[in-house]
Amino acid sequence: MTVHNPSSFVDWHSKGEHASYMRTMKSPGAILDLLEIQRPAGDMSRPALQDIVLVEDMLGCSRVRGDLGGGRFDVATEKGTLAVAAPNFATTVFNDQSHRLRSLAFPLAQWQGVLDEAADGRFSIDTSLIYGRIFDSPAIRSTLRNLWALCNDEGAPSRLLARAAGFEILAELCRMGGAPLATAKGGLAPWAQRRCLELMRAQLSEDISLDELAAEARLSPFHFARMFKHSLGVPPRVYLTRLRIEKACELLEQTDLAVTQIAQEVGYSSNQVLARVFMKHRGLSPSDYRRFVCDSIGRTVSSHVPKARRAFEA
Repeated sequence: MTVHNPSSFVDWHSKGEHASYMRTMKSPGAILDLLEIQRPAGDMSRPALQDIVLVEDMLGCSRVRGDLGGGRFDVATEKGTLAVAAPNFATTVFNDQSHRLRSLAFPLAQWQGVLDEAADGRFSIDTSLIYGRIFDSPAIRSTLRNLWALCNDEGAPSRLLARAAGFEILAELCRMGGAPLATAKGGLAPWAQRRCLELMRAQLSEDISLDELAAEARLSPFHFARMFKHSLGVPPRVYLTRLRIEKACELLEQTDLAVTQIAQEVGYSSNQVLARVFMKHRGLSPSDYRRFVCDSIGRTVSSHVPKARRAFEA
């Protein structure tokens, strides 16, 4: 019997018994590796690999337990929640339900020098990132979505897009790296944070006030604003804007709604207001974003593994 000794995250999921779980594999310029994996409930542990791996839960799960390099956890996850598995660490993960994941792997051979240069040689792979914690980040999810849509082209444009997206994601993971697993002292209680984020998502089309959010957390507006920023890194209004732009991207990608209607769906008074905010956060107009994504989808690479593997080797 041949023993499979994987050399990378992609290798682990593209060969042997795990290959049947992989739905799609993409390579944006051979700088980052993107995989979509569909697995049944049960054990999804793996050996230590030399990749930093960011995982997005596409469905949510009633119970996930294990260790990704940041200590033991036992939690329920929601659709869109994120986690980072540490490199050179044998992860253990058990899911109580079938699950679908999108994973972004940073091969250390590609990124170690970049990280060392950015930190003047003081970057620590072991301690600098937010390993093993289940967290939420609209900014990272949005970057992942863009990368997934735009990474079908190989060559210089793809490599530049992949590198830029990698920088953005790693910078956010470094910023979050000092946060503890639970809410930091001085931040929102877990129940208050959860209820406020649920309210934001449920009422994106409305103008939610600071007073309403503070009342949901049973705090004064002053203390709520300070504690929200302590917990999530940005003020409530900035976080709400990120959620709105993320939802606008989703509607532009998945529906034929007019931009004016999408603006109303995400809480902006007109398509001009949405366009101004969208341009600031995405660097292009909503119409151009939709056109670009549709063009990219038209060039989608087949999810057949051998063909995808040739793209990695190109």
